This record gives sequence, C-alpha cells and structure tokens, in this order.
Amino acid sequence: MTTEELLQPAIVFDCFAEVNKVPRPSKKEEKMIAFLKAFGEKLGLPTRVDETGNVIITKPATPGYENRKTVVLQSHMDMVCEKNKDVDFDFEKDAIQTYVDGEWMRAKGTTLGADDGIGVAMEMAILMSDDIEHGPIECVFTRDEETGLTGAEGMKSDFMTGDFLINLDSEDEGQMFVSCAGGARTTATYDCPTEELPAGYFCFTVGVKGLTGGHSGDDIKKKRANANKLLVRFLVEELGRTDLRLLDIQSGGLHNAIPREGHALCAVPMDYKEQVRVDLNVFAAAVEEEFSVTEKTMEFVLESAADAPQVAMQREAARRMLLSLHAVHNGVFAMSQDIDWLVETSSNLASIHKEGDKVVVTTSQRSSVASARENVSSVVRAAFELGGATVVTNEGYPGWKLNPESVIVKIARESYVRLFGKEPEVLAIHAGLECGLFSEKYPHLDMVSFGPTLRGVHSPDERLLLPTVKMVWDHLLDMLKHIPEA
Repeated sequence: MTTEELLQPAIVFDCFAEVNKVPRPSKKEEKMIAFLKAFGEKLGLPTRVDETGNVIITKPATPGYENRKTVVLQSHMDMVCEKNKDVDFDFEKDAIQTYVDGEWMRAKGTTLGADDGIGVAMEMAILMSDDIEHGPIECVFTRDEETGLTGAEGMKSDFMTGDFLINLDSEDEGQMFVSCAGGARTTATYDCPTEELPAGYFCFTVGVKGLTGGHSGDDIKKKRANANKLLVRFLVEELGRTDLRLLDIQSGGLHNAIPREGHALCAVPMDYKEQVRVDLNVFAAAVEEEFSVTEKTMEFVLESAADAPQVAMQREAARRMLLSLHAVHNGVFAMSQDIDWLVETSSNLASIHKEGDKVVVTTSQRSSVASARENVSSVVRAAFELGGATVVTNEGYPGWKLNPESVIVKIARESYVRLFGKEPEVLAIHAGLECGLFSEKYPHLDMVSFGPTLRGVHSPDERLLLPTVKMVWDHLLDMLKHIPEA
C-alpha cells in the first residue's frame, strides 16, 4: 500500500497532524484547550470549557436522526512526553515530527502522542464532517489523564448530558473494554531512630536487580517477582540467623509499577561475614527456581561497604518494620466472580525508601468492586500499623463495574461483526480508566472503550498501526447510525 492509501481516512490524519502541532504535556494543556475551543467556535458549534479545563463541543443530529439518544465521544487531550537522550526537543514549544515506517506511524525520537491524540483527531473529524449520519453528539476532551485523571475527576456531573459514552482511548483494535478497576494508594511511614553501630561489624550492600517488572494493574496476574518483597524476605531470614543491622534501604519506584530492583545497606558481626554470602547464594538459588518461568534475568548481588557510616537503625525498630513489610500482602488478592480470568482485587508493594530517620513505603490497591478495594487497603494498613507505622490511604478513584445488560456494548459488538465478519474481544482491564470516574458522576451512562492499535506507548518507541485507524473509524460511524431512539 502507498502512504496515501495507508493514511486513510485522510480527514482523520489531517486532524491528527494539526493536533501534533500543539504542545500538550500533562498538566500543561492550556495551548490545547485554546486550540480545541477555537476549533469548535470556528465550526459554529456550541463550545464550552469547564473550570477544570475540559472541553465539550456539541453537534446536532443530521436530518432523520433527531430523535436518537445522545452519544458522548470522549478522548483525553494530554500526552506523555518522553524523548531519546540525544534528541533536542522541547515538548512545551515544539511540534511532534511524525513519519511513516511501513504500516506504522512513528515520531522522530519522541512519543508520538497517538495516546490519545488519534482519539482527539477522530472526534474533530466527526465534528467537521457533513456527510456522516448521526444523532446528537457531545465531543468531550479531558485534560491530565496521564498523571492523575484530574480532568475527569474535576468534571461536574452536569457537564455531559448524553446517554451513551464511547471512550476512544484503548490500544488494541478488535478489543472492547467494558469494565476497569478503581484504585487507591496506601502510604506507611515508619519512625526509624538510629544508634551507633557496635564495633566489629561487616558492612555490605545487598540487592536484587534484573526483574521483569511491569504495570501494577495489568501485569499483576503474571506471577512476576516483586523486588521489594524478595529483598525484605532475605533480610527477615537473616534476622533469624544473626544480629543483622539495617543502615539504609532504597527499593522500588513508581506506585503503579511492579518493582524491578532494590538494595539495602546492612551490617552483620564480622564472624558472620562469609556466612551471609553463603546464605544469599542459597536464597538466590531457591528464588530463581520459584520464578524460573517469569524471571530469566534476575540477579542478586552482595558487595562490601567498608566506607559505610557507622550508624544503623535501632535494632528493634528495624526488626519490627521488616517483619511488618514481610507480612504486607502483595499481588492478586481476589479473582472476579463475573469473569473467570479477570483479577478483581490486588495490591502492589511499590517502594521502600529511607528518608532521614523515616522509612516511607508506598503501595497501591486496585479493584473493580469498591468495597473489595477498601477491604484490601484495610488489610495492607493493618500489617503496617502492627509494625508501628503511621498510615494514610488516599481517596483514590472509582472503578467501572461490568454491566451485563449494556446497550452500547451490544451495538458495538453487532456493528463489529457486521463490518468485519468476526467477533471482537469484550474485555475488562485491571487498571484505571476515565470511565471509572464517569461511572461515579454519571451512573446512568452506558459506556464502552475501544481504539486503534498502539505499541510502545509512553516511550519514544510509541507507534500507531495505520490500517487499524480506518477500521476503528468505520466501526464508530456504523455505531452512530445504529443508536436507538430516545
């Protein structure tokens, strides 16, 4: 296929090109808000910006479709801004430079912004078109989806008036999402007063690295090792063998990522110096066998730290903290009762970091059932509090519960079969979507989420599979023609 044939429908890709001229980092979407407002007003369509910065552009029905129910088309306007180290690029000023690579569209050394710029472009194309059959439409563009869902969270319950919502922010053509998890973050802070390290102790750094990691929601069921749990497990075992002292611990990272590496600075009596190396070798062999399928590059390291400061956490405080962390639940907590393969509830022990005389621990809990999320947060909290920590669980964000009687999902499925002669995958995701927040503010809304195929999102390797854009476009237009009457 020629490039021109791949870039179809042309109106969508023309709109995408315009979108990519506008800087739109998360939390810095002012230029994009102004662009969308001007776009709607230029078309002569009712256009509003709410106090949060979300934009809505309303388009009336085409002749013969005036009595159809109103459909909300929704995308987020912000993008993740990542670039290669050798690329000179300012995401607050520069336009994204795209190019076609076979059947894929990429950007030159940066994220492409198709997440979710291609959804924005499809909405713009529908607003511009005068040859599409549809009932009343509300095109909604939310801000700051990528770093906190704050656009959807700040939206008032009277901003949208539609009966159905189609979210254009999914990343695999042929998949339709009908449910998502809600989530919350539980943070524990341990007081760790220090004392002078006794004489005659061997100081060393012990760590684990090379784990697979992954998304703490979508990948939590894949039986991958958690670096924090492994590190704590080894330290607890050593506590039972010798007078282990903990000087420092730095393990894990982002709250929404399964931790891949971590290390601790420790000390043991000098006469246990060689034994601790033996213990680690035995531990490593056992753990490598346990995770032989999922962790092919796991590595444990132990290095002398002769220049370490001779100050350690008080023995009992460190012991209490480590035992508490050892007891904290990590991984799948419960499977869905509606969908056999779906994780309902989980928790991720995300990070452990000593900060001065405190150790701060971050965890995240997810569930598609609100009461179950509250319960697992309570279970995690209990383990922390038994260890003497001060614990805070934030308000989090709601999930989107499966609606087995969904009309819009039925329309989406029937349309897909009619167009492509095969069944789409109807899925739920154990991660957060804006639909979760919409379901709380608009309990009547009947929703579905789909989109063209993307790979490498949130990285400079982000790419868009071009033929899938037309498939999603055709699917969307066919659905609009089959919306029922009000």
